[in-house]
Amino acid sequence: MAKKIDEDALAEAYDRALALEKAGDVDAAVKAYEEVLAIDPEDRGGAAVRIASMGRGETPTKAPDAYVETLFDQHAEVFEDVLVEQLGYHVPMMVRQRLQELNLGPFKRMLDLGCGTGLTAGALGDLCEDMTGLDISEKMVEIAHEKELYETLFVAEVEEFLDDNDEDPFDLITATDVLPYLGALEPLFFGAAENLNPGGLFIFSSEELPEAEAKGQPYMVGPHQRFLHSAAYISDRLAATGFELVEMRGINVRMQEGHPSPGHLVIARLG
Repeated sequence: MAKKIDEDALAEAYDRALALEKAGDVDAAVKAYEEVLAIDPEDRGGAAVRIASMGRGETPTKAPDAYVETLFDQHAEVFEDVLVEQLGYHVPMMVRQRLQELNLGPFKRMLDLGCGTGLTAGALGDLCEDMTGLDISEKMVEIAHEKELYETLFVAEVEEFLDDNDEDPFDLITATDVLPYLGALEPLFFGAAENLNPGGLFIFSSEELPEAEAKGQPYMVGPHQRFLHSAAYISDRLAATGFELVEMRGINVRMQEGHPSPGHLVIARLG
């Protein structure tokens, strides 16, 4: 039986940890976040990635599922306004532009990983005959469903879906704004390869880990609790999982506190 969480104690511990982090008291903040984890081992508040973002502890291989689900459930209603209007997020339209400029498509079957409210499907609707979307947030999927963009929608975690899926393979898989919640990329890339037809395209965005900051690490959690990946790591893992790199373009993924978030738009083809 799951342990019942003391929500009041959790809220108090999290608020205390956040205040200490904002005050710059890293040691005390880390200790407070560890108390949060003791109360809520599923980590709905993302304490583990916050500890990592302060340069402490081990870098997790991914953001906790409970944290990602909670985060997007809470923001589903305002998601598009915040992401597009306030943070200047236009990656889905960048995907469309590159597909058209490279004369790639149209596509019969598309899988939209981390589909959210359907921004990528809205951008690519006339280029794809049949679109399947999935997201870990049920509230996001409900909003996407209302738009009637997808033939099929699933509430699922990305890596688990790719591992368990027995649907027909796809010609195009997109993952816009998924990598900032994943550290290790092997499960995602292997899963994408297993679910694509030969010659199929895998398109995704990432936020850049500059070589100067990497210190030999392939990925790390940045100051905004989002994973950053080195370009070399992405290229290496794609090659190891059977992909040929079509292009890796530098982009501004979105604005964060008034500053650009440099990253890449990556197009890879399954060999």
